[in-house]
Amino acid sequence: MMNSDNIIPLAERMRPQSLDEFVGQKHIVGDDKFITLMLSRKQAVSMLFWGDPGTGKTTLAKIIAEELGLQAHFLSAISSGVADVRAVLQKGKQNRMEGKQTLLFIDEIHRFNKAQQDSILGAVEAGDVVLIGATTENPSFEVIAPLLSRLRILRLHPLHDDELETLLARAMSRDPIFSGRTIDDNARKLLIAAAQGDGRRLLNILESAAILAESVISEHIMREAVQRSVIRYDRAGDRHYDTISAFIKSLRGSDPDAALLYLARMIVAGEDPVFIARRMTIFASEDIGNAAPQALNLAVSALVAVQNIGMPEAEIILAHCATYLASAPKSNASYMAIKAAKEAVEHTPVEIPFHLRNAPTGLARKLGYGRDYRYPHEYPGHFIDEKYLPEEFSGKVFYRPTEEGAEKAIFERLRRLWKGRYDN
Repeated sequence: MMNSDNIIPLAERMRPQSLDEFVGQKHIVGDDKFITLMLSRKQAVSMLFWGDPGTGKTTLAKIIAEELGLQAHFLSAISSGVADVRAVLQKGKQNRMEGKQTLLFIDEIHRFNKAQQDSILGAVEAGDVVLIGATTENPSFEVIAPLLSRLRILRLHPLHDDELETLLARAMSRDPIFSGRTIDDNARKLLIAAAQGDGRRLLNILESAAILAESVISEHIMREAVQRSVIRYDRAGDRHYDTISAFIKSLRGSDPDAALLYLARMIVAGEDPVFIARRMTIFASEDIGNAAPQALNLAVSALVAVQNIGMPEAEIILAHCATYLASAPKSNASYMAIKAAKEAVEHTPVEIPFHLRNAPTGLARKLGYGRDYRYPHEYPGHFIDEKYLPEEFSGKVFYRPTEEGAEKAIFERLRRLWKGRYDN
């Protein structure tokens, strides 16, 4: 018969019951830090815990409720609705009238929509509840400003390796499931790496390994427990933007190996391959441009191919495109040129020169539209030194070709055609 204690996951069995047992986050729970001082003064304030999974958000809320003797209600935004929240707020209002404080903890608070978040605002302002929200997403994007302004935001960081070692040692020494079992050094190192700073994940993997092992948790057993390590990544949050940012910056920095690493991370995490291909298409013009004009053709072809082929074969196409873009010569001259031109027309009206205007009617021709226009193909080299810029923009240079790749030839041709314009 299974021991009833073992039905509860190891991570829950090992959950700290006091601040002294809490591991990590010394910047908020250390001596003279915010949480420690708040508990010592017996005064709860509304907060928002922002951090990765397994960093102690729920545990801290439970410890605060216990230490301050608060009536605590723990909800998840995934499974709770407005009715559940209102019931707690009503209870909190009754408790306040009786001189009691109520803690409302909402996990994944970023999943509540604006109306749901608005419904909490009044109760927080009135003191009906002390709100502790928990989120893995950047609260600046996901939590409404009025609510955010009333919460003390505390950032929780992934656990360091030595902190994960502490959790591991504590579990091995305290929990009956490890009675008669040991763990070898290679398995220990593998577990710490696989946990990725997530204490809950470490304990879950460790529990699986203990079930598989007879006496020694070996590296082989640990690999079986880890199986395929889940890469922490969210397609709508910080890691999504951080990873694509690192990918693009690696392409821009001409490092194909780094680009492949971040590309692999996105692929394994399930990122939309079309999204990646679209970003590479933009990159081909923004960061390569005329230094390697074929880059845009390749990127567009990759986008079309990815859309039509799909995964897993599309990853080969993505890698093909990424390695070329990373290795190609770079120029942002076209990107900077359109920015400069836009800025210019925003500040100065553009009066089209008469000789460049369209003259489809007799009246237009009578007004001088198209008069004295010289057709370049009728001149040697298919070029004539003509005034195309309006008078108010005379001599203005927006496009400044670099001397990288194919753009060097463009620069030399333009300098030859437009005497003096590109000398500086």
